[in-house]
Amino acid sequence: MITLAGGTHLARLAVSARIFGLVVLSGPVLWSGGSTMGLALVAVAMIWVLATGAERLGLDSTVTIVLEGALIGTVCALSVDASLAVLGALAVPPFTAALRRGLLGAALSVSAELVALVGFAVAAHGSLDTEQGAGTFTWIVTGAGLGLIGTFLHSTAAHESDPLTPYRDAQQLIRELTDISRGLSSGLDPFTLGAAIAAAVRDELPLTAVSVLVPRDDELTPLVADAEGQGLDAGTAAATPALDDLATLAFGSRRSEFAENAFALPLVSDTRVVAVVAGAWSHRVGLESLQVARHLDSLADRLRATAVQLDTALLFATLRDTATASERRRLAREMHDGIAQDIASLGYLVDGLAARATTPEQAAQLQVLRERITTVVADVRQSVKSLRTEVGANASLGAAIAGLARHLSDASGIPIQVTVDERTARLRPEVESELLRIAQEAMTNAVKHARPSVIEVRCLVDAPAARIEVHDDGTGLGPPRPDSQGLEVMRERAHLVDAVLTVENAPPHGTRVVVDLPARAPAPVREPRVPAAAPATGSIATTTETEEARVTA
Repeated sequence: MITLAGGTHLARLAVSARIFGLVVLSGPVLWSGGSTMGLALVAVAMIWVLATGAERLGLDSTVTIVLEGALIGTVCALSVDASLAVLGALAVPPFTAALRRGLLGAALSVSAELVALVGFAVAAHGSLDTEQGAGTFTWIVTGAGLGLIGTFLHSTAAHESDPLTPYRDAQQLIRELTDISRGLSSGLDPFTLGAAIAAAVRDELPLTAVSVLVPRDDELTPLVADAEGQGLDAGTAAATPALDDLATLAFGSRRSEFAENAFALPLVSDTRVVAVVAGAWSHRVGLESLQVARHLDSLADRLRATAVQLDTALLFATLRDTATASERRRLAREMHDGIAQDIASLGYLVDGLAARATTPEQAAQLQVLRERITTVVADVRQSVKSLRTEVGANASLGAAIAGLARHLSDASGIPIQVTVDERTARLRPEVESELLRIAQEAMTNAVKHARPSVIEVRCLVDAPAARIEVHDDGTGLGPPRPDSQGLEVMRERAHLVDAVLTVENAPPHGTRVVVDLPARAPAPVREPRVPAAAPATGSIATTTETEEARVTA
């Protein structure tokens, strides 16, 4: 089926083809000046004008296609003795018919032309001579070829105009991905594959620190960090902070890079750098860069298969995030344009009833109803804002959480204080997205159910580790409600990124929700450095190592 837009384009193309055909046929008429050719040209023009009108009126396409082909074939048969040039008109109807009906239309048109031309030629002239037969064959074949081109254009327009085409293509690809994923021995978890790479490097070399970093936009993001947090000597301690810079250098050069007691090894899959492994060793070990380089050459070959697996897992994570973000935006549009508008219209109806209230009791009840409708509309609009809030390419996780806190505080009137302590290195996009939604659900639950006077949120990010804590001074945990799925959803989100979620009562009163994302190493997550005097509302205080923010919404 071709929609209106696609059908309009094809109809214009058919008109253009007929005009072009008339222009081509007019040349021999003007050259020869014969009356027979002039009459034939006028007849062809009238036939194509009538065919165009029939198409615009929506008449039966099969009938009009056959009639157009038969009439053009008849004109050619009656005037072929005057000039063979008239046979060029045979090429146009199969093309225009294919634009309307595809291959079937082209076949009907060619058949009608051929039957009419041969039949009337035999009736009028007895037979076609050799030259006329060759000309007829040439232009009939040309028309059939143009019909195939028209068939392709017809199918392309029908394919592109179908709004379900992207979904059908996605269905096919997802089915294929599902079938293939059953045979993946290592699964599609980037963190598991990153940890396997780090373990393989540790088995090969006596390292004190190793990180696996993957590309995110124009920078590298730590996927796995494995560092010995205790007993580092001065040489190793000095080298460890430089691993990120060394990894960036290796990512750009696409070859191994070495520092005094550190290295960075790019892992390549299909000419693309999938990840960079950076490691450091202690001066006490006595290794040299040349010795490490020999080990890395053999290690790179052994990790090639794992690099392909990691690349696949990262692509799958990107696909999942893209689909989720698109669905969130769609839901936000539906809620804003549908539910929110419908509920708001109910408020106008209640206002009209309140203006005509007959008793004070009725007016009071309508006022209560109006206030509840206003509250529901505010909740829906807050949900729309939350659905649209994402951790973008520029905004950090802490900035996104602070933005959600501002919106929620403005809507509820409850102060929400956000303390952010994060390094410039970013988490993986899918990790940031899940942590953001956990923080959002924790803050929303506190506002709706705990009746707190203040909510405190602490966000610590030292990629690949992170910790988010939401603490309120409200009523604390109550009995679970059968209709509430918020806590279960938070646990599922934490499980997706291998984080640990803790929900508990916070003495003397209130609730504390903590989500811990380990670095998959003994290195502990740093506690936030809270300034002695908090900056003004919404301000950002920046240091050389961290970005700290204290936002009182």
